[in-house]
Amino acid sequence: MNILVTGSNGQLGSEFKELAKQYKDYQFFFTDKEELDVTIAEPLAKFCKENKIDVLINCVGYTAVDQAENDKPNATLLNATAAKYMAEATAKNGALMVHISTDYVFEGKNFRPYTENDTASPKTVYGKSKLDGEIEVIFNAKRAIIFRTSWLYSSYGHNFVKIILDKAKKEKELKVVYDQIGSPTYARDLAKTILDILPKIPVKIRSEIYNYSNEGVASWFDFAKAVTDYKGIKCKLFPVQSKDFPSVATRPHYSILNKSRIKNEFGIEIPHWADSLKECLEKL
Repeated sequence: MNILVTGSNGQLGSEFKELAKQYKDYQFFFTDKEELDVTIAEPLAKFCKENKIDVLINCVGYTAVDQAENDKPNATLLNATAAKYMAEATAKNGALMVHISTDYVFEGKNFRPYTENDTASPKTVYGKSKLDGEIEVIFNAKRAIIFRTSWLYSSYGHNFVKIILDKAKKEKELKVVYDQIGSPTYARDLAKTILDILPKIPVKIRSEIYNYSNEGVASWFDFAKAVTDYKGIKCKLFPVQSKDFPSVATRPHYSILNKSRIKNEFGIEIPHWADSLKECLEKL
């Protein structure tokens, strides 16, 4: 199986790189914008054809949530237009498209975990661009799986875990919001799950959406506390409300994802976020 991973220098793409050596039956092609510009359709389709790509895993994304509010063209280009071109390239070459999406496609005001069938209603430019990307994949790929995930972090790239580690080492006190609830997700767990289920995906699959995050629930305060406690950093954390920590883009207050579908259909077990966090922190 020939697998193309685009955006391979990001935190999720980097996890695929590290895992690649464990999957001897897969031939990987890792590209980022320097090797393959996914915002231009023709070279992308040509690359897939010449390398006989069977699966394209899209790790490209504009993820600067606040910045996106004032940079809609670029957010749309990377999250929607590029997704369209990748979907079209897979359709032309009979490949499977694996697309990564986000909990930000939901409004974030639920009081029960979101299922794949709940109505998407994003409230940010980032969330809208990611939903547009999902739509482009559904309409343009012949075979596709979309993974919605949340609070992604890794030992690679820029993320909340690294921010907390850096700030907690420099400052005696930190304020962290406690009224935004979600599930931290270790990018390595998501990458491994995708690679493990590829052989189980039906040949006649059209476009399907699956939720994936680590098990368990946390606030950003709980998440930060777990990071500092595990590392033994003596920094005092104070829980604050979102209104006391204003941001350009509105964050979902509740974005727990129901993962029953992926667990039932593929028979997978998902680690608890605290266990996966420890694994990541040990690497760091």
